[in-house]
Amino acid sequence: MNLSEISNVIEQGKDQYLEHLFTLLRQKSISAQNIGIGDCAELLKSMMKDIGINTRLIETDGHPVVYGEIIKDHDAFTLLIYGHYDVQPPDPLDEWLSPPFEPTIRNGKIFCRGAGDNKGQLMAQVLAIKTYLDTFGELPINIKMVFEGEEESASVNLASFVEKNKDLLKADLVYTSDGPMHDSGAPYVLLGVRGMLYVELTAKGADWENHSGNKGNIVPNPAWKLIDLLRTMRDENGRVLIEGFYDDIRKPTEKEKEIIKQLPFDREQVAEKIGYKQLDMTGEEYYHKLTMEPTFNIAGFTSGYGGEGPKTIIPSQATLKMDMRLVVDQDPNNIYKKFCAHVEKHAPDIEVKHLGDMKPSRTPADQKVVDVVTGAVSKSFDQEPILQPSLGGSLPDYIWTKILGLPSVVVPYANFDEANHSPNENIGVDNFINGIKCTCHVIHKLGEYSKQR
Repeated sequence: MNLSEISNVIEQGKDQYLEHLFTLLRQKSISAQNIGIGDCAELLKSMMKDIGINTRLIETDGHPVVYGEIIKDHDAFTLLIYGHYDVQPPDPLDEWLSPPFEPTIRNGKIFCRGAGDNKGQLMAQVLAIKTYLDTFGELPINIKMVFEGEEESASVNLASFVEKNKDLLKADLVYTSDGPMHDSGAPYVLLGVRGMLYVELTAKGADWENHSGNKGNIVPNPAWKLIDLLRTMRDENGRVLIEGFYDDIRKPTEKEKEIIKQLPFDREQVAEKIGYKQLDMTGEEYYHKLTMEPTFNIAGFTSGYGGEGPKTIIPSQATLKMDMRLVVDQDPNNIYKKFCAHVEKHAPDIEVKHLGDMKPSRTPADQKVVDVVTGAVSKSFDQEPILQPSLGGSLPDYIWTKILGLPSVVVPYANFDEANHSPNENIGVDNFINGIKCTCHVIHKLGEYSKQR
């Protein structure tokens, strides 16, 4: 089999492939608001069936999973591909340059909600199956596909779905395409993700707002309660002071340390792309902080008056939202208990609410199958990929590594400036097409690898 034929087939079918993607993008699927989810699941199932993938919807306690498979031989190497068909809400609408659910090509990019996250990357996987079948007639390995409809709502039912379907989902490797490529434009091979804990703190003062002069020094300000609590949680160097916060963090291996040292880093370029020109750290510091250290972030602080001009009031309530990105082997439930204990000790009248969590995950870099995927990505892009121990963000990767006990790799196809979750989300046309090609190469190389096992 000659993989050069793959590129010809993709080039000939490019317009058709784009139309497949546009059809899926036009179908709304906002999980947080339950808009269009069922219709999108049915549409995706139909598209996969048309390609020759045995596909069905599997119900969960929330939105359905679209499950597809092509089984060559039950004893053959099995690749499980994961993605999600749900998207974020498009707000704020007035910042979109074109309608958020009408795919529009500008300057070589496809603009639409879900273009990069994750419908563009998902369709690259699906269309790679079509391309490989059209080119060679059959697959060299088994393929299973799990596309969920709740990733943008913290994948609340994916773990239970996997627990109930362990036999159905038996595989040798999990492959995900989500998130952006490296800021240099080079392809990534990511071996894990950080986890997350999201909490909300609410402090209350009087039953209603009061005049800041007439009742100043009399009525307590709940915003100050939160600020005083925050001062007990973090020192001036950014170290978290919650007891036991750092206890369970797995130290990086020597190989992981070496990988981090070799990662490319252009400080000025990164500073420009993130909009923070004061960035001042080495590449090793940057990647260690991004992949091996937890965060303690204030995502939002709301209290009192925020409109134009002055309004002299003492607010009656203050709300703080926080997210903590966690690293292997921190447990979100354990960190939440420690967080609550700290609040109880320092500010027992402040209410803590758990808004969501996800466990961290990491696949060892020394597994042979990691080398196989890395080689396939390199061959596809004609460029050595950047191997990174972990993604800075969070995906439900732990479900594959912890519940199924499988190695898992993430190979993003979207451009670095995909603006996922933001207005004018996009994916480069070339990124989408190259994603199809890359998946074909991964399937092919895994087929060769399976013969040697």
